[in-house]
Amino acid sequence: MFTYEEAVNYIEDIPKFTKKNKLEHTRKCLDLLGSPDEGRKIIHVAGTNGKGSVCAFLSSMLEEGGYTCGLFTSPHLMKINERFQINEVMVSDEGFLEAFCKVKALSDSLVSQGDYHPTYFEFLFLMGMLIFQRENVDYIILETGLGGRLDATNSVKNPIACVITSISLDHVEYLGDTIPQIAGEKAGIIKRGVPVIYDGNHPEAAEVIRKKAEEMQAPCWEVKEQSQDMTSYTRAGIRFVCHSQNYGDTELFVPFIARYQMMNAALALETMGVLKEDHGLSKETLEKGMEHTRWQGRMETILPGVIADGAHNEDGIARFVETVRYFQDQCPITLLFTTVSDKDYSDMIREICTGLHFANVVTTEIQGSRKQSAQELAHLFQENGCENVRAVPDVCDAFDCACRLKGEGMLFVAGSLYLVGEIKDYVRRTKHD
Repeated sequence: MFTYEEAVNYIEDIPKFTKKNKLEHTRKCLDLLGSPDEGRKIIHVAGTNGKGSVCAFLSSMLEEGGYTCGLFTSPHLMKINERFQINEVMVSDEGFLEAFCKVKALSDSLVSQGDYHPTYFEFLFLMGMLIFQRENVDYIILETGLGGRLDATNSVKNPIACVITSISLDHVEYLGDTIPQIAGEKAGIIKRGVPVIYDGNHPEAAEVIRKKAEEMQAPCWEVKEQSQDMTSYTRAGIRFVCHSQNYGDTELFVPFIARYQMMNAALALETMGVLKEDHGLSKETLEKGMEHTRWQGRMETILPGVIADGAHNEDGIARFVETVRYFQDQCPITLLFTTVSDKDYSDMIREICTGLHFANVVTTEIQGSRKQSAQELAHLFQENGCENVRAVPDVCDAFDCACRLKGEGMLFVAGSLYLVGEIKDYVRRTKHD
């Protein structure tokens, strides 16, 4: 019998002894586990950026309406249990361990027969489906891991809706190096006859998605930025009018400070509109659910005036810059930054510094094999025109330093989801104020 700690260690070691499996293998595993996806109302979400936020909006609206909603997302920030949530509460260690033991027994049986061991992500996905089956949730929201067409989550047979968020260049070594290629991978989640709600802002991506939907005889709803009119923008969040195809003009408030969350909220609202005969919730209930949404590490206010953002790809950094640029005209901005060594951090820092002026920059380090020197990062910020730059290798010391420098201004924590996770854990442990 495994302990919780042993189970987590086993899962973290999986990449060392397995390889990518075909969807048929994942489907076989699901069936051997009793087909926990069958008979479930599943909303499947893919995309380059924004898919986690859309999942959070959907879960919050369903919860507001009295439903139980299972949410499977990745990555986790502090604890692996975060990947399995029911009404925004992560699974207990006991529930995690119970699902682990069942999938581990299946894995051992498959390997003994000369079959493949489930991959890291596949193993977690199988656990998630067992957890949601045991809790008998009303809805399941599945966020794809990487891509869509070949993603383990795409082994589910009958989702009630497919959602595709914004498409941009990311993971080009796996998904292709053009927008149409990547869009084709994301559109691979579209199932025959299942409604598709998608971000139509990029013409090339939209064309690929429309063609796939037509091929699969799947009704589709396109959402564009033109459907959102912002009415207020403050540190508390954004209020805007969404011109929904299903609900008409709808006033929404999202408790986030990134403008792109209007688009994510609009996608989620349109999805609920497409499914309104199924859930039967009023527009007012959806508005309240949207307002109460929480989502970790994506322009998240973790303390008054302290914003944590895990953006780490080209499009995510561009959106980060857009948000900071708006607030830098209102107050001094302090930046706490780190990244990992296998990211193109030189270009990342160059883009962050273009058009932004920071009162202070503090660089730090995430421990481990991918650690990037705080001193080197500080030097790059100085090379890009930042004057008040400090390198503080210890994350907790760096956060305390940045908070002192912040004063009455705003502090942004950025560059890595790992950094966001460590800072949130530190804030929780110390009841930082």
